[in-house]
Amino acid sequence: LEARGALPPGMPPPHRTVEALFAAVADRGPRVDLRRFAAEGAPGEAGARRLRFGPVEAFGARLRELMDRVRGWRADGRRTVIVSLQSPRLAELFEGEGIAAGQAASLTALPGAGDVRLIRGSIPHGWALPAEGGDVVLLSDTEVFGFAKQRRRRGRPRRQHESFLEDLQPGDYVVHIEHGIGRFTGIDRQTVGAREREYLELRYADEDRLLVPTDQLHRLQRYVGPSDHAPALTRLGTQQWSRAKQRVRASVRALAEELLQLYAARQVLPGIAAGADTPWQMELEASFPYVETPDQLDALRQVKLDMERDRPMDRIVVGDVGYGKTEVAVRAAFKAIASGRQVAMLVPTTVLAQQHINTVHERTAAFPVRVEMLSRFRSPAEQRDVLAGLADGTVDMVIGTHRLLQDDVSFKALGLVVIDEEQRFGVAHKERLKRMRREVDVLTLSATPIPRTLHMALSSIRDMSTIETPPEERLPITTYVMETDDQVVREAILREIERGGQVYFLHNRVRTIEAVAAWLRGLVPEGRFVVGHGQMPEGQLEEVMTSFVAGEADALVCTTIIESGLDIPNVNTIIIHQAQRLGLAQLYQLRGRVGRSAAQAYAYLLYDRARPLGEAAQKRLQTIFDATELGAGFQIALRDLEIRGTGNLLGAEQSGQIGAVGFELYTQLLGESVEALRATREGRPPAPTRRGPAVSVDLPLVAHIPASYIGDLNSRLAAYQEVAAVETPEGVARVRAGLRDRYGEPPGPVETLLRTVRLRCLAARLGAVSLQYDGQRVVLQLAEGLTFGDAARRAALPPGARLGRTQLRVATRGEGAAGRADWLDTVEAALVTLGNTATGAGC
Repeated sequence: LEARGALPPGMPPPHRTVEALFAAVADRGPRVDLRRFAAEGAPGEAGARRLRFGPVEAFGARLRELMDRVRGWRADGRRTVIVSLQSPRLAELFEGEGIAAGQAASLTALPGAGDVRLIRGSIPHGWALPAEGGDVVLLSDTEVFGFAKQRRRRGRPRRQHESFLEDLQPGDYVVHIEHGIGRFTGIDRQTVGAREREYLELRYADEDRLLVPTDQLHRLQRYVGPSDHAPALTRLGTQQWSRAKQRVRASVRALAEELLQLYAARQVLPGIAAGADTPWQMELEASFPYVETPDQLDALRQVKLDMERDRPMDRIVVGDVGYGKTEVAVRAAFKAIASGRQVAMLVPTTVLAQQHINTVHERTAAFPVRVEMLSRFRSPAEQRDVLAGLADGTVDMVIGTHRLLQDDVSFKALGLVVIDEEQRFGVAHKERLKRMRREVDVLTLSATPIPRTLHMALSSIRDMSTIETPPEERLPITTYVMETDDQVVREAILREIERGGQVYFLHNRVRTIEAVAAWLRGLVPEGRFVVGHGQMPEGQLEEVMTSFVAGEADALVCTTIIESGLDIPNVNTIIIHQAQRLGLAQLYQLRGRVGRSAAQAYAYLLYDRARPLGEAAQKRLQTIFDATELGAGFQIALRDLEIRGTGNLLGAEQSGQIGAVGFELYTQLLGESVEALRATREGRPPAPTRRGPAVSVDLPLVAHIPASYIGDLNSRLAAYQEVAAVETPEGVARVRAGLRDRYGEPPGPVETLLRTVRLRCLAARLGAVSLQYDGQRVVLQLAEGLTFGDAARRAALPPGARLGRTQLRVATRGEGAAGRADWLDTVEAALVTLGNTATGAGC
């Protein structure tokens, strides 16, 4: 910036190192460490003191409500501070309401009890803090005015390249494609000749050490296994890793053959083609009270096209919680019924069955459609009546649990089966579903994100639709992670009740749930509480859920029965008690039970103050807290969610193979097996696999990313990985532009690094295996079996470049040699010329 004249010379840097910062504050009195999960009295936490910061209400520009609340706070003796860029305007409003509010440029001491202070400024969020002399309430523009609604961008925003190295820490496990599973221990700098290079140091079994050059980071993958257990480290110099890969290849080949056979059977078996949309179909779709998202419309179009073909449909619709998968299922079901066929919707829990039947009844009330439920909520007589209706065709649609898969259930004309959360059914049930897929249309709904790598591996044999865009009015859920606190629980419940909403209070222990409900009734006597869990008698749970949906109770004290699919838009606060006991996927799904309307939703993840949190629990809660953006389910916690997604598609029996080589390599091998089998059946060569550039480049150049350019180690490693993953010369220009945008003009060593990457890509297009310096010249060597053709030999190469049958040589010393810049230009010009005269193998 100084070189460009944007900053004056000698401008002090706007940042300090951590060491300098600690040195500067060392003599300034007591130091305070703020930790999210510190616990009073816990071992190793001597002197820890709990600051009872709590959330404050968001008013969303409802200024009359704000004035009324401030009056109440003044009457209670609370001290109110509002930091706002609109403080002069707020002062006028307070004055008009007869509320004394002093203005100040800054705050050097807390206001007196019942006083209000306005400060012109901006802070991200407010808070409340109980204190002697009156509680303190701090409000920001976020709470007072809320966020401005953002216009949705056209189409789906593309996710930027994400590097696992950005989060890599010493002790993390990684997979090297050639050497196996190792543990990352740090960065090692070594000087070779006049060149300084950085390496990633990996430790393997028996403390063997492997240094991975930064230009080979594309050979590394993060290790993700099917459990939290540490994987066994590979022994270097043995056949252990190659044997493990061979076993996984055999397993994924068998799996790919099974999937392809199922796919092929669906292609040749006659299906039941649904008719085109009827006027009733259009009327049903027009009655949808919300605006469909672009992804929803795409999924609907794909489902309808599948149904109208004369082969059985087998499509999975994947979408985050509350993104509109159920509406896709309702419209598909109605289309099947309009074509004279019956529909079965299979769900994992009776509560979800009740939820779905309420939704379908509401959506189809204006049409002569008979929809029934088959579950333990129904008496034996009611079940017999439903079974008879399915057999004689008078029941158009049935929604039920695994009861639908029993032998006494028969249909007159079954045309569509909708399966919600298939991974939650047992092996025997899945076998029955597998047989169904050969006979009728099957639509599977899943809120468990499918990893993109797996999606790509299976996209040619499993039809998938992904709903990633959130509904138009949806707001991110405001999430709090804190110790259990009576006052916070009481205020959270009362705040929701006061705005006309309802609350889920989740306590996942049936044995103590009644005691917790009694505690809540004593804590919030103004509220109406009901209790629901999966071990209740058959009719009682239905009664509880019906009364809660009808608004006859303010809060449902429940277990994880609400985890899947439950959709009550009036519930906009969830309090999860002892959240540290739940898995990450569970926490994410449970939080998604709220925030399903235009109202701001709140999630409180409470943990016990009596016992300190373990490291794994801290990571889970921190991940949920950080994942606040809409659609975070597609990014959150690879370990927990992506592996569940694998089970959803492939079955749990593959988890051992995933553990052997890691998730990313497993899906890569699966994709290769699928492509090889398809190519064989179709009589064509398989598409080339892309495992990153295979050209070895070793030139006498200072080519690296100095710490003075990118100081943060993880960011520097991520930049190295981004550079290593470049596959085309055009990609080099994009990476350079990205680096310039984020870190400024690249210095000489970075420009040289990018130059060598460009040379590597040009060499790869020719089918080269190496581009190396031998002390006298730069030599490009073609892969075995490749030679330069006549056109290449006739090409006008630049001076200093000579071509043989399998090599290109450019002199750097002696006769014909030039300066370093010149021989680099000569190498590049020769590679470009040869690339224009021959068809290369690609990068």
